[in-house]
Amino acid sequence: MSAPKTIFIAGHTGMVGTALMKQLSAHRDVNILTKTRSELDLTNQAAVFDFFTHHDIDEIYLAAAKVGGIYANKTYPAEFLYQNLALQNNIIEGAHQSGVHKLLFLGSSCIYPRLSAQPIEENALMSGPLEPTNAAYALAKISGIKLCEAYNQQYGRDYRSVMPTNLYGPNDNFHPKNSHVIPALIRRFHEAVMNNTDEVVIWGSGTPYREFLHVDDMAAASIHIMNTAHDTYQAITSPDLSHINVGTGHDLPIADLAQMIAKVTKFEGRITFDTSKPDGTPKKCLNIDKLKQLDWSASISLEDGLSQTYEWFKDQVNYRAY
Repeated sequence: MSAPKTIFIAGHTGMVGTALMKQLSAHRDVNILTKTRSELDLTNQAAVFDFFTHHDIDEIYLAAAKVGGIYANKTYPAEFLYQNLALQNNIIEGAHQSGVHKLLFLGSSCIYPRLSAQPIEENALMSGPLEPTNAAYALAKISGIKLCEAYNQQYGRDYRSVMPTNLYGPNDNFHPKNSHVIPALIRRFHEAVMNNTDEVVIWGSGTPYREFLHVDDMAAASIHIMNTAHDTYQAITSPDLSHINVGTGHDLPIADLAQMIAKVTKFEGRITFDTSKPDGTPKKCLNIDKLKQLDWSASISLEDGLSQTYEWFKDQVNYRAY
């Protein structure tokens, strides 16, 4: 019997990292390696390189990132650009130096131009201007994709990249200002119900379309893509465009999403829209043809996923302040 392979999950306490931990831990032939932020600062190059020197790692899931919603991206662009560039560069170069041949980099659908043709194909990358409200984060993620491609081309590594659509689910960030749309709305509607408020105000016009994927589906897709044979993966990508979109292929207006969350949280008041606040990209739905060629599709419906996420959120509220 062969020895278990050692997998390092960078960002294991985050939403995607936690889901990866849960699913990968179910495999008996896997040894999971993790480090908390206090144990290993991924933006510290010397510390990261030393970490790789002292561990024999077979695969890496690079799920660590500084993330946030429109407010956070607009307010802290320097941190979003610098911190994400630093941790990506350190892990990818450290992996290469220590001989780690397989790595999966988790990007973001915000890498695509603001006005991309819909649904967005992988070759839309760098074909137009980015959405200004999250350009710093997008630039960092684009650099991560291109860095993986460069190591593949120059050194023959097998570093792959996946571009998830908007993710949600347990262990998301429910901060009132710095969170993404689904956790922000879940918290807002929940608090309105708890406080008997008869109105919930939502940023923007409610007209932008967004696509959403449950984090458990994202973890399953990531593992599926990582375990796909190299020849099969290369057959549907190319050396200079090696990333794959991960989503459902379906989107809906934010106004409809708000109605769904109102139903899940049992909010019966008014929903109004603050049009003085930014909408972000008007429409963003991913083309998932390459993902389909790998025989993978999402299994959790948005309705079921929202209900599950709200139940998880309520459990957390019972134990700690959010």
